[in-house]
Amino acid sequence: MNYITYYNKVNEIDSIYRMADKPEKAIKKFKKLFQKYEPKNQELTEEYKIYIKLADQYHKNFGGKKSLFKLITLIAPYGNEYKKLYPFCKKYGIDSLEVDQKVADWKKNLNKRLVDSFSIAMIRDQKGRPENISLIYKNIEKNVDLFLWTFEHYGFPDGQKIGRLGNDDVFIAMPTLLSHMIGSKKYPEFRKKLFEYVKSGHCSPQEYALMSDTYDYYRNTAVRYSLRNTDKDSVRINRNRKSIGLPSIKHSSKIRKDKMKKNDSYSFY
Repeated sequence: MNYITYYNKVNEIDSIYRMADKPEKAIKKFKKLFQKYEPKNQELTEEYKIYIKLADQYHKNFGGKKSLFKLITLIAPYGNEYKKLYPFCKKYGIDSLEVDQKVADWKKNLNKRLVDSFSIAMIRDQKGRPENISLIYKNIEKNVDLFLWTFEHYGFPDGQKIGRLGNDDVFIAMPTLLSHMIGSKKYPEFRKKLFEYVKSGHCSPQEYALMSDTYDYYRNTAVRYSLRNTDKDSVRINRNRKSIGLPSIKHSSKIRKDKMKKNDSYSFY
């Protein structure tokens, strides 16, 4: 399945409840979407969490424990954020110990080899910055080779494969690693392969767009997706955004403002 279609559908449904203020219509559409696609619960839109939250508020069936366990594993890569679900899970008969066990089981299924490799890659990525240019580019080539090897053998190393916290509490900042790949001689090949993982649902549109915008910025040309809203050509930008499944500039701004008001992304209350 092409997940760009999924992402655009999520954006459409998100606008139905967030901008048109029709939450019950959004619930029905979310339910239909998640019957066709495995939910992603992206960092920006948090679509699966919002679906469950709205369904609970309007007394609609969202799948109960089974769906909550799925949500827990989708949130698990974000450290202790899942603990904010304790009160809501308790309402549906899942105590905190059961939630913790679900996360512990999830951690056991991470790809240990990739966790090791990308913990090393993250440390290597930061060595020599910003002064030692030759070391920086040498390490970029090592890391791009690791990515390409990983793509061939395991696919994209997303949060469900390696989490976000590596060995010795090294934070694996995937957007940073991806953005630094623009310095590689193999960047055209890398970018082409990465786009395939946007379509398959393993690399988020936000990660891909940040890398592409960083490349455009250093090439001193008009950025394609304008995640930082640096380009005034909103028609072109929004068209490009939709092509990879990102919400429009206006919609993205609304989502971020709503999050800042609540200041607690994973709390349901």
